[in-house]
Amino acid sequence: MSKLHVKKGDLVQVIAGKDKGAKGRVIAALPREDRVVVEGVNMIKKHAKESLQGPRGAKTGGVQTMEAPIHVSNVKKLKDDEKPAKKADKKADESGEDN
Repeated sequence: MSKLHVKKGDLVQVIAGKDKGAKGRVIAALPREDRVVVEGVNMIKKHAKESLQGPRGAKTGGVQTMEAPIHVSNVKKLKDDEKPAKKADKKADESGEDN
């Protein structure tokens, strides 16, 4: 089993394949298969048999669109833009507002 360079929740960009250039968050990491599931990437249609197993006997089934796993070598980890503000930055902002 190999170690992956990305983990669940990381922001990644697809660098190869039909969805090249797409960005999204990692929904699931599958280290045994060296694959990751990325939000909004490699969308497939899956047909589910109609059943009465929903809440209060509601029918479930039909065509569902979902993400399929892609190989981890086809994604590049990106840096998150949202970083917590430092205390020094907050002090500088407060002193600037007083002037």
